[in-house]
Formats: sequence, C-alpha cells, structure tokens
Amino acid sequence: MKSAMPYLGVGVPQCRRIAGSVFRAHPLPDAGAWEAAILELWRLAAHREERYAAVELLLFRRYSGWLEPVRLPLIEDLVTTGAWWDYVDAIASRGVGTMLAAHPGPTKAVLREWAEACNIWKRRTAILAQLRAKSTTDTVLLADAIRPSIGESEFFLRKAIGWALREYSKTDPVWVTEFVRTHAGLSDLSRREAFKHLERRKRQGHPRN
Repeated sequence: MKSAMPYLGVGVPQCRRIAGSVFRAHPLPDAGAWEAAILELWRLAAHREERYAAVELLLFRRYSGWLEPVRLPLIEDLVTTGAWWDYVDAIASRGVGTMLAAHPGPTKAVLREWAEACNIWKRRTAILAQLRAKSTTDTVLLADAIRPSIGESEFFLRKAIGWALREYSKTDPVWVTEFVRTHAGLSDLSRREAFKHLERRKRQGHPRN
C-alpha cells in the first residue's frame, strides 16, 4: 500500500465494525448532515482509517436512499482526492453501483463522461460501477465504460477492465467471451483477468460458454 497518510494499524474489518457501531448509535437527521459528516471525516483525517470511516458512512445502509445523482460531486471529490484503489473500489462498486441501480438515467450520463476523463480514478470508477450488478448489468454502459481505456497503459485501468469482465463472466460468459474476441486492443492483463473465472471452470470440467 502506497500512502503518505499514516495508519493507526486497525484492520479493515474491525474499522468497519467500529464505524458501524458509531453510526448506529448516532443517527444523522438529514442528507445535508450526512454529507457534511462525510466531508469532515475525510478532510480532517490524520490517519487512513479515518478516511475508511468516511467511506463507510457514505456506504452505510441506513443512508443508501441519499445516494442520489445530486451526490455525484461528493463522489467525484472523494474519488479524485483519495486517488487510490482502497478508497475508489468500494466507492465505485457499492456507492455508485447503488446510485446507478436507483437512478440509472443521470448516473449513466455522468459515468460515460468519467469513462473518458483525464483522471484515471474517475475512469476506474466508471468501469467498476457495475461490479455487483450481475444480471442487471447494462452491457452497453459496461462496454462504453471500458472502451476509452482499452489502449491505456495504466495498470489500474487494465486491471479494472479485467476485473469488471471477470465478474460479469459469472453471469454471461458468452457476452464476455465475445467482447474480448472483438476488442483486439485489450491488454494481456485485462484478457487474463477477464477469463480467470471461465478458465477455472474449464479446469473443473465446465464448458466456457
């Protein structure tokens, strides 16, 4: 882990348990207070775990109804200032994914913009936003999120592409196989990751398609 911000040494599962107990004991009255608390935790953090707590507050189930498109500037702030996978991946898959399911129209429009952004973490967010969507995955959006980054040499984009494809291969292996076949510019890393689940099933005696 590369981090200029020091650690307290609290493991992520324990950090989540502590944060959850505090959030349950001290409910917030409205969306404005919730957003302000997230930003205060994030901006005043002296240790990385304090930022993990801010992410957990963003994702806390009780407040999931407040994950609306109006919060996309908040998401963008966290993603671009956090600028590392340990923050971005949870925000993308759990936060933006929840928002996308509830408010698909405006969220898709922003994700398509982020997919072409100069900032790699906004691109990674767009690619990973449907990581947990399974059968509700919008494959047109997934393809639109991936294509602008296919030619990029950045490891975190190549890995994200492969991860997104690998997860969706558990739902629709035919679509993933065809996508990889028709996009010759995919990196070897992305291809390996995309087929990892399918190759494992093949070794276990299951057909790829």
